[in-house]
Amino acid sequence: MTATVVERAGTFRELAGPKWIATSVVLVGGVALQAVNLFLTTSLMPTAIADIGGERLYAWSTTVFMIASVASSMLVSRVLAGRGPRGAYLAALVPFIVGTAVSALSPTMAVMLVGRAIQGVGGGLLAGLAYAVIQTAYPERLWAKATALVSAMWAVGTLAGPAIGGAVAQFGAWRLGFVLLGGLATVIAIIVPRALPRSTSDTVPAPVAWAALTILAAAAGLISVASILTDTAQMVAALVVALLVIGWFVRRERHSAVRVLPKTTYSRRSPLKWIYLSIIVMAMGTIAEAFAPLFSQRLAGLQPLVAGFLGAAVSVGWSVAMFFSANASRPETVRRLRHAGPAVLAAGLVVAGLLQQDNAGPWLVAGWFAALVVAGAGIGIAFPHQLVAAMGSTPDPVEAGKASAGINTVETIGLTFGSAFGGLMVNLGSPDMVRSAQFLLFALAAAALFGAVIARRTDA
Repeated sequence: MTATVVERAGTFRELAGPKWIATSVVLVGGVALQAVNLFLTTSLMPTAIADIGGERLYAWSTTVFMIASVASSMLVSRVLAGRGPRGAYLAALVPFIVGTAVSALSPTMAVMLVGRAIQGVGGGLLAGLAYAVIQTAYPERLWAKATALVSAMWAVGTLAGPAIGGAVAQFGAWRLGFVLLGGLATVIAIIVPRALPRSTSDTVPAPVAWAALTILAAAAGLISVASILTDTAQMVAALVVALLVIGWFVRRERHSAVRVLPKTTYSRRSPLKWIYLSIIVMAMGTIAEAFAPLFSQRLAGLQPLVAGFLGAAVSVGWSVAMFFSANASRPETVRRLRHAGPAVLAAGLVVAGLLQQDNAGPWLVAGWFAALVVAGAGIGIAFPHQLVAAMGSTPDPVEAGKASAGINTVETIGLTFGSAFGGLMVNLGSPDMVRSAQFLLFALAAAALFGAVIARRTDA
């Protein structure tokens, strides 16, 4: 019996061994593409808009990418069931490569947005496929190690994205960043046929809630449209309509048989809706890092490489805090961490907002970084426990699984609306960059405080 147990215990060395190295490269590489892309693009955008214009559309680069990612992430099971692991990965890599190429060649911001939307279709699939394919691609003894390896790529993206994006932007060669990303995706696509099985899944994929997704995308789009309007009345009208569309989405979700979120979300007694809302608010808070490179270059004159790493400050705080927070097990400690997370996020954002000023020196920039790290720590101390709370929100194991899977969906929704809302706040403060930065940071802090109130409802 002992020999059998030892034989089934997988190791990281096996994943890198001759038998599984190609498979590991594809799964790890797919998530790395999405993770690096998020931070690389953030680092590149200030240099790109200085070259091709479209500063008022700055936030749209993230918004269109995230809307496309939300939609395509819902297709993971369907594409996997219809095409098998090999075909599914190629179906994800093709739009990612095409969108990256369009972004690299874009002469205007409008073309860039088209490229980013196409790229988002591939990125959303890549982010979901890695976890879905592990059970098919590896023997059971390697599942846990493969999952840990794939998850670690988000931390890699936090460092590699700003480093690559900032380095190429430093020399004004922002297009090269997309070329390198496209080259890496092409290499992975070449490896796919020999790394993954062709077989398709026997499971019947769940139907896709296309109508609800379209309504959700329309709401995010309306907020983005409001961010580029100059007439106050028109801006307010767009925001009102966006809120009405969000209400329509919720109403449709409650009464539809095909939903974006699990049925338990809309149960009166279930805390899942409050857990999801708390996650959405925290995800919105991370949008501060998307604008940090722009603010730091304009207000402190930082070089793109340094500005790129400043943009990763929230993720650094999130990652470090989550590493320690995940060890908490006492119910009372866990409850306090879930309640405190949004409040810590708000505190960090407020301090960062108060420190914004023109011609900022090194010490002030260090203060920005520290405040954003604190903001990220607020997310990190609460997020792992919200995941556990979502899984335990219902005794039904099937619904619990759906609730857990919905975490990624609501996180992406939060990022989508956060980027649209961020663009609105920045453009409201324009052309004064200090005011834009403060509008954004204080508004996100207000949302986080609302999240702190919501977090107390998650115990119900």
